[in-house]
Amino acid sequence: MYIQKIIKCNARSHFTLAKKNKQHLYIQVLHFLDYCAIVSTSYFNTKLIMSNNMNQNELKAVAKEASTKSKLPKYSVIKQFICEKIETGQWSQHSKVPSENELTLQFNVSRMTARRALQDLTEQGILIRSQGAGTFVATFKSQSSLLEIRNISDEISERGHKHHAQQLVLASIAVTKAVGILLNIKHSEAVFYSEVLHFENDEPIQLEQRFVNTSLAPDYLQQNFNIITPHEYLSSVAPLTEATHEIEAILADEKICQLLEIDSNAPCLQVKRRTWSTQGVVTAATLTSPGGKYRLGSHLKV
Repeated sequence: MYIQKIIKCNARSHFTLAKKNKQHLYIQVLHFLDYCAIVSTSYFNTKLIMSNNMNQNELKAVAKEASTKSKLPKYSVIKQFICEKIETGQWSQHSKVPSENELTLQFNVSRMTARRALQDLTEQGILIRSQGAGTFVATFKSQSSLLEIRNISDEISERGHKHHAQQLVLASIAVTKAVGILLNIKHSEAVFYSEVLHFENDEPIQLEQRFVNTSLAPDYLQQNFNIITPHEYLSSVAPLTEATHEIEAILADEKICQLLEIDSNAPCLQVKRRTWSTQGVVTAATLTSPGGKYRLGSHLKV
């Protein structure tokens, strides 16, 4: 991709001539690293469609000029490469991206540089990293946010209102690819799944859909979430050490609209949350609330 960009930006006339004459010549790109910092050894034997009017010396000169003009740090070049793959649809949601070692070889950088690029994109919510499984394109659109995680029952009580919950689903289900990535578990394993509808003064205020790592909360199916919230139980068996939030405004599907007793065109606030304990990823939850009835806020001291 980077070689193609260099040619596009600096040798457009050659492409135009090749297109007009329909004379395409495959040449091998050799010894490029000395002339362009952003072209890696993985491209040394890459075949490119070029005009026969452009020889290797001219190609090297173009690459050298582009390298001189480029002021981007190498980790930014890697981030740009990954983002372009995602934005152009070449890497779809849940696609596995190159590892640190692969990026190190591809871009001729240190592993620390490759790690920084992946970590930056993970913190921005673009990628998801699962220990032992790899790095994947994230499902969700929004960015991570630092928010306090609280029990919804406590929040409602502090407002002087009454909370109660209705347990809709509590079961063990097969792992999908997306859930396996989120919980960092194998596709052959099962997960616990729950759906709980929360009420404030007898009015539905939030639908909680949660996937739970069976190894970290083995007694999850024995709980009664009409009485306690999943948050209360999980906090006691797998205390929270880390979390990410991804937030977006949505138009909910028909099922959710019926449960929340809202019109189909009413906006909702949806929070997608992953939580960790010291032993690994515990849950991946989706919390959907009517936009006109629920507000999310936080106070951060720095």
